[in-house]
Amino acid sequence: MRSAVARGRMEATVPGAISRFMLASVAAFAVIAVGGYLALRQVALDQAVRETRQRVEADGRIVESAGLTDGVLRGDPRALQRLDDVVLGQVLGGPVTRVKLWSRAGRILYADAPQLVGRRYALGAEERELFETGGADAEVSDLSKPENRYERAQGKLLEAYTTIRTPNGRQVLFEIYERYGAVRANGARLLGAFAPPLVGGLLVLLVLQVPLAWVLARRLRREHAQREALLASAVAASERERRQIAADLHDGVVQDLAGVAFGLAPAADAAQRRGDDAEAAALRDAGDRLRQGVRDLRTLLVEIHPPNLASAGLDAALSDLLSPLEAAGAQTRLEVDPQALPRERERAGEGAAMTLIYRVAREAVRNAREHGRAQAVSIALGCAAPGVARLVVRDDGRGFAPADRTRAEAAGHVGLRLLEELAVQAGGSLMIDSAPDAGTTVTLEVPTP
Repeated sequence: MRSAVARGRMEATVPGAISRFMLASVAAFAVIAVGGYLALRQVALDQAVRETRQRVEADGRIVESAGLTDGVLRGDPRALQRLDDVVLGQVLGGPVTRVKLWSRAGRILYADAPQLVGRRYALGAEERELFETGGADAEVSDLSKPENRYERAQGKLLEAYTTIRTPNGRQVLFEIYERYGAVRANGARLLGAFAPPLVGGLLVLLVLQVPLAWVLARRLRREHAQREALLASAVAASERERRQIAADLHDGVVQDLAGVAFGLAPAADAAQRRGDDAEAAALRDAGDRLRQGVRDLRTLLVEIHPPNLASAGLDAALSDLLSPLEAAGAQTRLEVDPQALPRERERAGEGAAMTLIYRVAREAVRNAREHGRAQAVSIALGCAAPGVARLVVRDDGRGFAPADRTRAEAAGHVGLRLLEELAVQAGGSLMIDSAPDAGTTVTLEVPTP
């Protein structure tokens, strides 16, 4: 698992947040605009196709009432001439470029291209269905078909057809061909009518979001600053409490227990001289137990508030952290580059780098001992760059998965999370690499004055 808090992440400004919000909004706006354009374009084309179907029905009624006679079925020249006059005068022109009249058997009864008249071609399923259902239909022309070879020079076409009847009630199929550019033009007209309100509405929404986003970003920034201040106060209060507890234990209980243990030795000698071996043994055992308790309390005092951190220095304090592990049989190693140690002002306790380095090392070593059950722990303090110290704590313990850390934090174990925040506040970064049965590596980089 890797958990890192990048240096300077908390230094994001409100304008920067607004810029990112605006970029995301513009991206969303572009997606909506493109999607809306495509949807409107399809709606416009569908509407244009519907208009084409309506046109073929209207033209079919004109031909049916003014030009169509039963003589067309027989190929009567006068009937064809009369139909041709109606087609040329009232149908052809504008977007309509070709007119055909089909029999149910697939014979072309009439076409404004005379060379097509009398030819037979197989009707499609849609055309045959119209003889049964009526109505109208439209589709893009397949110019590869032989019946459309005279239309190929005109480019992409839309063909529409409907059924009409001769005076004696015979059904024929009336078909027109329309330039597809006219269909696109109708679609563009409809798109031009609907697109400006849509785009304008999205722009207004985008503009109205800016002040709202600005207010929210400032509020979040303010709340984040308050949270950082509370965190810093909590850490400072924790340090004060640690110092106070350590001082009280050292000056109170530890001294009292040491005094009692010191006083038991003469009492045990006196009992020995009286010949009361049992009492002497009991007193010596009590003294040994008290002295062990004093040693345990002094170890605890070092963990609560290390006295060597301000007096002997950071390297000695780090060595003290490894002492309990070494006493328990674990392998330990400490490497300290003198160039990485904070300068005299930090040694005097005026800065935060030394304290932060120690706190991270203490938390990592404690986790390795109490939770990781590590058998080998190493601490290395060196320079990541001029003026930047790098602390690396490695152990061979059990490690943990991301879910393990999440559960631990939910249960209140937030030591690593607090240290990550402190590292960022100090202008540095903290990284934790761990995996089950693969140990843990904690890396801290922090500027040193």
